Amino acid sequence: MSDTTRSRAKADRRAAMLAAAAHLFAERGFARVSLEDLGAAVGVSGPAFYRHFAGKQAVLGALLVGVSEGLASGGRAVVDEAPDAAAALDALIAFHVDFALANADVIRVQDRDLDSLADPDRHDVRALQRTYVELWVDVLGQLQPGVERTTLRTKAHATFGLINSTPHSGSTRGSEKAQTRAVLERMAAAALRA
Repeated sequence: MSDTTRSRAKADRRAAMLAAAAHLFAERGFARVSLEDLGAAVGVSGPAFYRHFAGKQAVLGALLVGVSEGLASGGRAVVDEAPDAAAALDALIAFHVDFALANADVIRVQDRDLDSLADPDRHDVRALQRTYVELWVDVLGQLQPGVERTTLRTKAHATFGLINSTPHSGSTRGSEKAQTRAVLERMAAAALRA
């Protein structure tokens, strides 16, 4: 097996572990999931997790920090590729709706278990979230000059609440997913432009 193949297999195993952790943490809560549960979900022993993560709390950290990094970098890419602020706002809305529909388990974990993170990971998640929010605030500021940043930040947070409620209220599967996406995008756009 080549180094590239081995590295890819290791990365795939780690991704599978994080996906299993997201599902189990969302279903049962962080405190009610053991390393043995996580291992069983991906067909390895609990101790095999230690080859990838220092412990259960490190799994939670990797999951939530990783998602926050993805939102911050993905949001930045969306804004950088947009031809103007109006297009950037529409693209940010679509980007966040895509995230919410694809990551219902992660949203549940974030809502319930953020306080279970180690302090450095919680600090990283919060800093990345602030970076992501400020992307939205900057775009809104271009579209609504003269509106205070505090008000624009409130609009952004309220929109995240709307979109991130999907795991609790909307369908993220099957034929209803497209309808859920359309409703969320229309409502978010209306709220942000109000």
